[in-house]
Amino acid sequence: MRIHCKVVVIAVCLGVFLLLYFLGGNAADDPLLREVADEVEKGKKEEDNRKSSPSKPELGRDVAPKFTGKAPARVGVRLGENLRGRKEAKAVNRGASVNAKRSQSNVGRPAIRRSRAEQFMHLAVVACGNRLDETLTMVKSALLFSLKRIKFHIFAEDPLAPQFEERLNQWPRSVSARFQFTIYPITFSVGNADEWKKLFKPCAAQRLFLPVILKDVDSLLYVDTDVLFLRPMDDIWRFLKSFNSTQLAAMAPEHEVPKIGWYSRFARHPFYGVTGVNSGVMLMNLTRIRSTLFKNSMIPSGLTWEDLLHPLYQKYKNHITWGDQDLLNIIFHYNPESLFIFPCQWNYRPDHCMYGSNCKEAEEEGVSILHGNRGVYHDDKQPAFKVVYDTIRDFPFEDNMFESLFYPIQTKFLDTVNTLCGRVPQVFLKQIEKTMRKVFEDRVVKHVRPHKGT
Repeated sequence: MRIHCKVVVIAVCLGVFLLLYFLGGNAADDPLLREVADEVEKGKKEEDNRKSSPSKPELGRDVAPKFTGKAPARVGVRLGENLRGRKEAKAVNRGASVNAKRSQSNVGRPAIRRSRAEQFMHLAVVACGNRLDETLTMVKSALLFSLKRIKFHIFAEDPLAPQFEERLNQWPRSVSARFQFTIYPITFSVGNADEWKKLFKPCAAQRLFLPVILKDVDSLLYVDTDVLFLRPMDDIWRFLKSFNSTQLAAMAPEHEVPKIGWYSRFARHPFYGVTGVNSGVMLMNLTRIRSTLFKNSMIPSGLTWEDLLHPLYQKYKNHITWGDQDLLNIIFHYNPESLFIFPCQWNYRPDHCMYGSNCKEAEEEGVSILHGNRGVYHDDKQPAFKVVYDTIRDFPFEDNMFESLFYPIQTKFLDTVNTLCGRVPQVFLKQIEKTMRKVFEDRVVKHVRPHKGT
């Protein structure tokens, strides 16, 4: 009986103890539960406030899913699902902060896309009259060797525009995937349009207005229609990185020898340096050109590029022979610190060989860009130039370049060795052979992966 009473007493005591224990535990947990509930409620209110008045970070989170394909995280819901105690609540808050940062960082993806878009090299050309085939051959030469994609800005008279579009769209898909093009009408923002159009060769003065028209383009290479690339455009594009803080354009000298240079002998206006510069190949940082005040002989305070062109023309129009090129020489005569000079091999013309070979860089490295001015692609005055032009024009895009491009040029050059420019064949052949080997390595060899186990 006594034992039975003792057992009953012990059981009652144990029950009382457990009751007090659970009551005390619940009382201790109540503040934490309330705190968690408050945090969840606070998170929901913040989410509602962000939806009604989004701040920049939250806009970033809303934009991010467009690029990641994931729904934006709701901090309040995550807190409600994951909070189990005070320490877990802090951990989830840290996680939510990290997720927010990740979500905000996704806003940078459009910038990555822009940087990829900027990987395009921009090339401009102006074509009027009968320059359709010549321009297309230039475009073709740029695409044959260049590595990066190219955006062509083609300024053409109205009758030529549909012809350009038709011909470019006929090129093989493997080629068209490597470039884009836009065709623009011939326009002049100041002065008399007809007067500008007839300044020198038809429409040539259009190049002066490129910084004004192509406002969304940062940098640009302008070339005449009678230019041929014998190496990747990528290589001349890299000169942009060589500009110092004041330089905004690059050209080659008009001549290497002052005694036989045109400007040094005949010019009746100011010109750059000793021999002047040739504008047939002109690399431009358009952003810098648009933001610079150019020194001149008219207004001491300087003028912007657009405001300078017309008064400069009015002042010198009776003294210039080569039109827009003379105006560029006048501009850079007063602003020599703004011009970067690249070697003659980047603008190699008949003048460099018809009076004897006078471009040492071309003798050493070969011609990089061939400039067939004086109409030498279309007559027999300089057969060496015509050989290169005809072979590139007739080359089928998908043929082997060594068999259908380099070897024909090499063979046809044998007929030019007794001419003024043909007697230095290495000048014309050295760079193009080197270029084709490099293109073959970059496009073919580097894409061939070794077999496993070799």
